[in-house]
Amino acid sequence: QVQLVESGGGLVQAGGSLRLSCAASGSIFSINTMGWYRQAPGKQRELVATITSRGIRNYADSVKGRFTISRDNAENTVSLQMNNLKPEDTAVYYCNTLTRGLGDYYVRDYWGQGTQVTVSS
Repeated sequence: QVQLVESGGGLVQAGGSLRLSCAASGSIFSINTMGWYRQAPGKQRELVATITSRGIRNYADSVKGRFTISRDNAENTVSLQMNNLKPEDTAVYYCNTLTRGLGDYYVRDYWGQGTQVTVSS
C-alpha cells in the first residue's frame, strides 16, 4: 500500500502565495509521474501540474507562469509553489502519483486526501 499525505493548504488573499507539499510513503518500488489536481465546487477535477521522474513538467494553461511544481526523488515528495493566486484558484487540491508498489508488476494511481486552498478577493 502507498499513502500520500498533503500539507500546506489554507486561506490567502488574491496575489498571495501558498506552497503545497505531498509525501508518499509505504511499499514503494518506484514512482513515475507525480502531480497535483484540483476540484472546485460544482466542477470536475482538473490537472494543475505534473512532473515526471526525469523532471519533465506539464502545467495547465491557467497556472503557467504562476505555479511551479518540483519533486525530490530521494524523499518521494512533490511540491507546488503557487504565486499570484487568484480567486478562481480556490479548490480542493489533490496530490497524485503513478506508483509501482513492491511486488507489483504495474503502476497504479494513488491520491491524497485533498487540501483546501481558498483565495479571497
